[in-house]
Amino acid sequence: MIRFPIAKINLGLYVTEKRPDGYHNLETVFFPVAGMKDVLEAVPAKGQFPEMHLSGLPVSGNREDNLVWKAYDLLRRKFPEKIPALDWHLHKAIPMGAGLGGGSSDGAQALLLLDDLCGLKIPEKELLELALALGSDCPFFIYGKPCFARGRGEKMEPLNLSLAGYRIEIFPAKIHVSTGKAFGMMQPRPAPFDLRQLPEIPVSEWKNTIGNDFEAPVFALHPELAEKKKSLYEQGAVYAQMSGSGSALFGIFEKKT
Repeated sequence: MIRFPIAKINLGLYVTEKRPDGYHNLETVFFPVAGMKDVLEAVPAKGQFPEMHLSGLPVSGNREDNLVWKAYDLLRRKFPEKIPALDWHLHKAIPMGAGLGGGSSDGAQALLLLDDLCGLKIPEKELLELALALGSDCPFFIYGKPCFARGRGEKMEPLNLSLAGYRIEIFPAKIHVSTGKAFGMMQPRPAPFDLRQLPEIPVSEWKNTIGNDFEAPVFALHPELAEKKKSLYEQGAVYAQMSGSGSALFGIFEKKT
């Protein structure tokens, strides 16, 4: 069985509070980008033990750190009699450390793939809880539609937000921004704008309305990213921003009629 995990971008991102548990509260809008996809396949294991094969862009860490394998292990322990031995093939097209959610998307799609393949019929609420056990933004990829997110990113409200008439261009940089390091550079503050109101504002006004709190510290470390964002506006983007904690930048352009 094959799935195609998609990327996401953040439309606005505010880090509002550091929590007693060491995590941060944030507010953002997750927006799916179907034009950038990984490829995930599960097939019956050929050998005595399940294996995981990687291709495409480089993936750091060992197999046990990969969210696909974590999802597989999670459901094998939960449904030991229903999950067979499987070999996994993951082709990476979404770069790591870019703020595009590729790893989280892979993990969420592994859960959905296993649910379908093995006939588990896991209720959506439980799937969301399982996804959250993998990572803070994994539940978004269970929804797969625009959402306002808060808390660690796991508390989501679907938004009726369309970018029909626009195209999204993503520009990954050859820079890996550690999420932990990025959060360590943050000074939390109350959100200056309620991102749930974003659908009511013309995209042409977003430039002066919303932003990403990670840009200031990350751009200070990597000024070439600030220059790239500036160039996107010079190329005609109606809105440009770094996604997540970086380092990918995206531009939203009007489609030519």
